Parts: sequence; C-alpha cells; structure tokens
Amino acid sequence: MRRVLLAGLAVFTLAAPTLAQPIDRHALVSRHDVKLTKVDPSAPLMVGNGQIGFTADITGLQTFPEAYSKIAPLLTEAQWAWHAFPNPNNYTYADGTTPIDVRGTKQPYAYMKDWNEAESRPALAYLRENPHRFSLGRVALDLRDKAGKPAKFEDLTATEQTLDLWTGVLTSRFVYDGEAVTVRTRVHPTLDMIVVDVDSALVEQGRLKLSVKFPGVSKALNPDPSDWTHPELHTTKVTGEGAARLDVARQLDATKYFAALQADRAVDFTAAGPHAYVVAPKAKGRTLGLEVAFSRAAVSKLPTVTVADQATRAHWKSYWTQGAAVDFSGSTDPRAAELERRVVLSQYLMALNGAGEVPPQEEGLFSNSWNGKFHLEMHPWHAGHFALWNKPEYLERSLPWYVGHLKDAKARAASHGLKGAWWPKMVGPDGVDSPSKVSPFIMWQQPHPIWMSELIWRDKPTKATLAKYGQLVSETADLLASFPHRDNKGRFVIGPPVIPVQENYDPLTTFNPAFELEYYRWGLETAQQWRVRQGLARKPEWDAVIKGLAPMATKDGLYLPTESTPNFWDVAKSKDCSKHAVGEQCMNRDHPSFLMAYGLIPGKADPETMRRTLRAVESDWDLRQTWGWDYPMVAMTAARLNEPDKAVDWLFFEAKNNKFGVTGMTPRVHLEEHAQAFVPTAGEGEKVGPDGPGYTRAAETYFPSNGSLLAAVAMMAGGWDGSKGPTPGFPKDGKWTVRAEGFKPIP
Repeated sequence: MRRVLLAGLAVFTLAAPTLAQPIDRHALVSRHDVKLTKVDPSAPLMVGNGQIGFTADITGLQTFPEAYSKIAPLLTEAQWAWHAFPNPNNYTYADGTTPIDVRGTKQPYAYMKDWNEAESRPALAYLRENPHRFSLGRVALDLRDKAGKPAKFEDLTATEQTLDLWTGVLTSRFVYDGEAVTVRTRVHPTLDMIVVDVDSALVEQGRLKLSVKFPGVSKALNPDPSDWTHPELHTTKVTGEGAARLDVARQLDATKYFAALQADRAVDFTAAGPHAYVVAPKAKGRTLGLEVAFSRAAVSKLPTVTVADQATRAHWKSYWTQGAAVDFSGSTDPRAAELERRVVLSQYLMALNGAGEVPPQEEGLFSNSWNGKFHLEMHPWHAGHFALWNKPEYLERSLPWYVGHLKDAKARAASHGLKGAWWPKMVGPDGVDSPSKVSPFIMWQQPHPIWMSELIWRDKPTKATLAKYGQLVSETADLLASFPHRDNKGRFVIGPPVIPVQENYDPLTTFNPAFELEYYRWGLETAQQWRVRQGLARKPEWDAVIKGLAPMATKDGLYLPTESTPNFWDVAKSKDCSKHAVGEQCMNRDHPSFLMAYGLIPGKADPETMRRTLRAVESDWDLRQTWGWDYPMVAMTAARLNEPDKAVDWLFFEAKNNKFGVTGMTPRVHLEEHAQAFVPTAGEGEKVGPDGPGYTRAAETYFPSNGSLLAAVAMMAGGWDGSKGPTPGFPKDGKWTVRAEGFKPIP
C-alpha cells in the first residue's frame, strides 16, 4: 500500500515553475477589489460563506430592490433552505415517470414530451417545482426624511461602494438629506449570519434604523422566490426578546427555520407588520451594529459584531493565502490584467456560491433558476477547480452528498435493471429526479463522482480518502459498466435512449455520443486504479467494457458528436447552417462537447483528428449559441493539443455569454430562436435588453462560467499529466509573464 501511495504522489511534481519569491497574495487580490460609484442594475454585490449568500444593493443592504434588474433580485439564500408547497394529492416520483421502451423493455423515465404536458399531468409540475429554494429574509435600511417618509433611491447622492476581497467586507457610502452614511456588511465564516454596522448622524437623529423582514414563497419561484403579498400563508413567532436580542421561529407550510437579531447595544425591536421588525438604538449615538443569524435549529449564543468582524477577516485572509495562486503582472499581452481580474473575482464568487453542503445550482445563491435545484452535470465545473487550486476542502463540502444518496442512486439503477448508482441530472437535496424534456436522458454526469474523487485523491492520497470515497467510486463504476449494452457488432454502445452534453438531440434515436464514450472509459479505468490502491483485484466486467466500448465515431477525418449523426459536419458546413444554426436541421449549436474528450479528460482521442475537429468548430459552429463554460472547456482542449495561443484566445472569445461584468459575473443569454428550447420560463428575460435585438437574457449570472474558467486556468498554469515545463497552457511568445504556485496537475 505504501508503494501505491508514493506512486500516486509522483504525478504532482509536474509543471511546477520555480519562483524567485512567493507571489504577494495581498497585492494580487486587492488590485481587483470591486469599486462602484453607481448602481449596476445587473450586478448587485454579494457576501457569503458558501452556505449562505447575501445580495446587497448600493446601500450595502437590501434597501432598494427596485433599482435592479428583474432577474437580479436581492435575496438571502442558504444551501439548507428548501421549501415545498403542500402535496394534497401525495404525488410521488412514480407519478412523474413515463414508460420508455428500451430494447424491448419498459423503463421509467421522468420524461415530459413538451412543457405543456404539465397542464394535463399536474404531477409533473409539482415534482419539477418541489422542493425549491427560498429567501430567508431581507435586511435593509429604514431611512426616513425629516417628515418621516421613506427615502427614495433617487434621493441618495455620492454613492460609493467597495468590496474588499482580502477581508470579505463590503463598505458602502452615500449621502442622504445632507448627511453621510457608511454601512459595512459581511457574513460570518461559519455561522449563517449577516453582520452589519452603520455610522451616520441620521442614526442619532432617529431617521436611520435597520429593518428585517421575512417573506413567504412565491408561486413563480424564478428568479425571485419571495412573496410579500400573502402574509397569512406563513408565520413569524417571537420566541425570546432581550435588551439587544430578538429570537423568532419561522414556518412556511412544513418548512421551519429560526432567526436571531442581535444588536451591539440596547435597542427597540418594533414590529412593522406580522413578519417585519425595525431595530433602533435606545441611547443616543451615531452607530448601530446588528447581526442577523439564520439556522435550521434555534440559534444559540452569538459572537459580538466585533468578534464576528475579526473572524470574517481572518477567514478571507486564510482563503487567499492558502492553496494556489497565479499572477500575470509583468505580462505585456493586453488581456493579461483582465484575465487576472476574472480569475480573482471568480475565486471569490465560487467561494460564496460553489462551496456549500449540497451541489450548487447554476445561479448559486444569487437568484433562482430551475426552481433553485442543482444540476449534477455541472458539479465539476462549479467545484472541481477547488481541488486543482489545492483547496480540496471546499470540494469536499458537497462531494459527500453523493455518499449520502448512494442508496437512492442504486435504487434508481435497479429500476432500470442495472447495477451500481445512477445519478440524476436536475435534483434538490432529496435526490429525486425532476421531470423534464431533457434531464432524464442526460448521462454525462454519471462519471462525475469518480472524477471529483480522483481529484481529492491526488490532493490527499491517503487510506482515509480511499475509505471515504471508495464505495462511491465503485458503485458509480458499476453503473458505467452496466449502462452500455452490446450491439450486433459485439461493441458496447451508449444509448438509445441518451441525450449528450450537447442537449439538442432526440433521446430515442441517439447513440454513442463522443464525450460520453471516452468519459465512461476513463471513469472505469480510474475506478480500476482505485481498486488497485485499495489492494483489490481489477474487476473483469469493468475491463470488458473498457476494452469493448465503441470508439468515437469519425467521418472525413473529424470526430462526430454522436455516431447516430454521420452527416453532422456535412450539414453543419452547409450555407444554411454554418455559423447560423437556426434551422431544425442545424445541430451545430449548444455545447461542442466532443472536444472535452481530449481536454477535460485525457481520452483516447487521436490528437490530430481532434485538432482538425477543433478547426471545424472554429469555422462552422454557431458560437452565438454557446454557454459560459464552453469557452474555457475549448481552451482546455487547445491547451492539451499544445496550442496555448488558441487556449488564451478561447478564454477571451467574444460572445454574449463570455462577458465578465464589474463583479465578475457572466450572464446567461439565449438566441431568441431557441430561447425556450430547454426551459419554458427562466426568469423575466427582456426581448430587447442589454444584449441587443435577437437575444433574450434569462439570468444575470451563470456560475459554471466562473468555475470552468478557474479549471482551465489551473490546467494552463499547473499542467496536466504528461505536460512538460511550467505553465504549459500559456504562450511562450514573450508577452506572458505567468507566476504560478501551488497548483495540482489535472489528470
């Protein structure tokens, strides 16, 4: 066993550049602090700790939600905060399934032929919408003019806001009615607690107080699940009140949670309705500090505002000083500073939105999409980078979710007559698959637990790692070996039914998607390596599938997205489809996922065939219809093909979904012709919005963009198994000065 562990360590010595001196982490991070002097309607700032996220307006709290885009709500969401509407009909997963013929047997799939089917089968709508995330509360300023009327947003002047990334503290300043106001906001690192302090003469004048309100849950759910119009549908009960603290118990249907409001001095807690409280100091003074803690259980003793502030600062200093870092200062390529900004801000955002106890949803804790449920096929993009950046503990916050749901995943596989653990696509914390036109047939998430567990092993090659994730790897591999079936040529093939990563395929006729073939093969081989590390023999049935899986299909020297579309490139290159995949016959849109077979993983692809295929994507793909994670994904393929110039170009590809705003977020934008193809309502997108005519903006953020960027940069800076020299994914043209430390090579 000791020899095996030491052998595992050998891969970590690759691509480690020699540094004259360590990177100045404080300078690296602080030069990308976010500074605003006016509202960006698409980008309220966030503070959080991975478990809870707090979205703040220009005042540092949630005072003026009307100043922001309809798809940028001001929310307080937690990874544990889930609600379900009453289920009087007792719908179960079985009520949302449809029998699908799979080679002569009927198998249950949570399949909807179209979105309108939910109207005739209400179980589909209920199971898709429940459970869902909700907002815990709204913390705001209660700001009044001299006549006692609420302040209006347009009455604020001299607005100035700074997010200090090194400390995690958001400082907001403005002038109201001639008086300066300073608000500092942060979130405690281990408690789900917003910490705020205010400094202004308006506090002493009694015109600035703090407000805490608790919403119900809206039937709309997306992007804002808050309901402020039906107070009778939920309850807020005071369970304790002292000179500086108020405790309440909240109930929304069967969902219960608790909140505690603790001030830094004696205050009055005045009810402002059945679900709202205004907090004002009893004694004279221009400052007021308040902590608002949320919990699944009654809140115990809380630290003071000062202690909470110190803990927050210490946490963020630790976050930035531990793990890997990359510094592009000294580069003459004009894109270098912007890449560094995107990387630093993405590290901050993913610590808030991708590092909780359950796999993240695509909009994290910023807003709701798909009812707040998470998409397991996106989990590696959200959180895999943490291990590559030598912060495996952040990935390990959510990875155990799979271990806890092994029983459910095995039951799902058994219902299809298969062995092992079948992981669904769109789920809530209960692990139940959600009805969809697409989700039940997506299968590229199946090897993900193996990929993520392997990253943990490479960071921590210990017996404890093998014990913690060994069963997860093994059960997942059993599914990878049993889902493919033999065709009449004796090959193991995948599908039908299957929908590839590129989701615009008919599940009932599609087979052998390129990436899935290579990913299953890689997953099974990696699982065999885990058995060897555990002192076990290789499984013959796994080896049979590794050897017998069909190769990726080719035609005219190019890889095909699926074997079932042999004329794919002929149609894609036609004048009707090339770069303009609007017609139904044009499949050259969405994710060019076959490229991942020699990028994200070291598949068995022929490098030159993959290089020609990448050229075909560049010349004929409709890149208007790609998603935020596609550009770093392609960059990883270019890097593995030893095309570092192309890799950087792809990171900066000019597209609606690759624009990193002032806070580091990217939007989710769809070409109108296909905006409703996958999701019937993904927010209140505007026909002619910030992206121009012909596009619909469905969300103001899409965090797989940030996570995939971090994964790609980690690969380009830290290398991959078999790469040579330091920072192998960056050009050696003299324009790039890349100082990297602490990275782990990607497989």
